[in-house]
Amino acid sequence: MGYAGFGLACALSGTPLFGGGTVVSAALDWAVVAVGAGAALVGAAVLRYGPGPGLRVLLWVACGLAGVAAFGLLMDVITLMFGEGVDSWAAAANHALAAVGVLLLAATGRSHRHPPTGVLAVPPARASGRAQLAACAGTMAFVPYIAMKSFWALGGTFAGTSKEEMLAVSRRNGASGVWLALESWGLDPTVLLAALGVFLLWGLVRPWGRVFPRWTPLLHGRRVPRWLPLAPALLGAATLAPYGVVGIGYCGLATAGVVTMRRGDFPSSADALLVGWIGVSAFAVYGMALAVATRSYWRRTRPTGRGVCPAGSSRGEGVLATARSRRR
Repeated sequence: MGYAGFGLACALSGTPLFGGGTVVSAALDWAVVAVGAGAALVGAAVLRYGPGPGLRVLLWVACGLAGVAAFGLLMDVITLMFGEGVDSWAAAANHALAAVGVLLLAATGRSHRHPPTGVLAVPPARASGRAQLAACAGTMAFVPYIAMKSFWALGGTFAGTSKEEMLAVSRRNGASGVWLALESWGLDPTVLLAALGVFLLWGLVRPWGRVFPRWTPLLHGRRVPRWLPLAPALLGAATLAPYGVVGIGYCGLATAGVVTMRRGDFPSSADALLVGWIGVSAFAVYGMALAVATRSYWRRTRPTGRGVCPAGSSRGEGVLATARSRRR
């Protein structure tokens, strides 16, 4: 209801939430109202009749639509961290409210499930080989991107663009003083973000990602709340994977000559295409690897204490003993 009210206020006041001032953007404002009102009606039906199969389908449809509306939240966060401000506060609020809706709708869709009976095995602390292989792929995908950005920051010229020209572009785009200072010192901020992303990726698939490390003395040895890595992981996977996949499709069409690559801040379309391939390839592979690692972490950290073990069962006692030893 809150999301529908927000969309209605923006639609009536003419505040665009997707793009600026066109008929399509005005229609999308009313689409926000429809998604919010539809989700509210489905939620009311769940409260009245319980989450039947049909209502679950509607819940997940609304969750998917809210996820589409939340696209861009990661970019808003990065802009707030290193820029002077977001392009549109109304659009940023829409992204944030839609992301909250995704979490609430997903939680409602998974609620009221009967817990399984029998013995539940203690989940492994380490991810499967498939998930760890995905983490390797996501890490390697960022190597060309980090090399390109670092080369620029250290004073090199790549794709016809030098460090001074990159700094001028950053100033023109409204980068903050922190961003400009880091670039002038030879450290590109996006390289730091990529390193944090790789750290998050490996934390999702390795045992040390489930406990606080030694360099956090007050929390060392304590279990990490599962929402702490899952929140940025879900946000990153939902943003970077679609962005990268769509970008690869566009770069492929530009390489084949079907469309013309806009040169933007680069000397030629060929230079822009080269940089585009490096960037979108990194985002696509890392985003998909992050999705695989997030699913693995989600499954491995789910509570397992809801299963029922037969009283006096040797198998059940063995599982409980294993759980206690792991906690110790």
